[in-house]
Amino acid sequence: MNFKRTLLAAALPLMFTFAGAAQAEMKLKFADIHPAGYPTVVAEKSMGDTLTKETNGELTFQYFPGGVLGSEKEVIEQMQVGAVQLSRVSLGIVGPVVPDVNVFNMPFIFRDQQHMRNVIDGPVGDEILDKITNSEFGLVALAWMDGGTRNIYTKKPVRKLEDLKGMKIRVQGNPMFIDMMNAMGGNGIAMDTGEIFSALQTGVIDGAENNPPTLLEHNHFQNAKFYSLTGHLILPEPIVMSKITWEKLTPDQQQLVKKAAKAAQAEERVLWDKKSAASEEKLKAAGVEFITVDKKPFYDATAPVREKYGAKYADLIKKIEAVQ
Repeated sequence: MNFKRTLLAAALPLMFTFAGAAQAEMKLKFADIHPAGYPTVVAEKSMGDTLTKETNGELTFQYFPGGVLGSEKEVIEQMQVGAVQLSRVSLGIVGPVVPDVNVFNMPFIFRDQQHMRNVIDGPVGDEILDKITNSEFGLVALAWMDGGTRNIYTKKPVRKLEDLKGMKIRVQGNPMFIDMMNAMGGNGIAMDTGEIFSALQTGVIDGAENNPPTLLEHNHFQNAKFYSLTGHLILPEPIVMSKITWEKLTPDQQQLVKKAAKAAQAEERVLWDKKSAASEEKLKAAGVEFITVDKKPFYDATAPVREKYGAKYADLIKKIEAVQ
């Protein structure tokens, strides 16, 4: 309460001096589990800089990359009470709470990366953002980041579906992803990103699945030298704001936040393509073998997962499939 009164007192002179001025200056925390320099983090910084400029300093930002404020789950919990204001989060962690986003989480739902981008840039993408915002999750979904195409990386090579049998593979904490990995013959193990390096090192897991920049930036390649191009998931990731914070913004500020988030979406995409290509080169130079696999057996093996989870999203799936 004292903090609120202090902010209000500081704002009063401005309120009387400028018609329509913001109630108070706000300092917003922007968290991401990815390290500084990662495409999402760079785009978030640009978004914050734009908003500070366009609001004449009414909104300022502190950035917390590299998971310093905790795992994605912990950051979301902090956002739900307003202690952290903004983040980019994985849909895998949103799915158990906002079931409709699981349509994007289904294995092989997108034909390729461009198909995914066309979907999130259109009405279906906006529909899913609205479903997150209008849920009981306590977050406002603003825009999409490209989380890349996820492939399997392991200590021993996976050249065909049968090679995956019995391997303990880390997945995000979503029942669908566990079912997906199990359907492909592996043993899906849910754990936070920050635990993967030591789990690979100690043999708790035999591998994980993610995109090339994550494999590189989190140093997982030091213990997993085989990268099998299964392309089982192509996951967009929403930029979200604490609903508590959102409701403190003026309508003008809310529109500026939405606009800046969409600009960050476009910027991150360009950064992502450059980063992904550069990461692949660095990984190969570090001795990681990129393995081209026949994707059809992996696609066929995960058919029961799409059947199990997809029935309730039949209309959404038709819309996704219709996007060219």
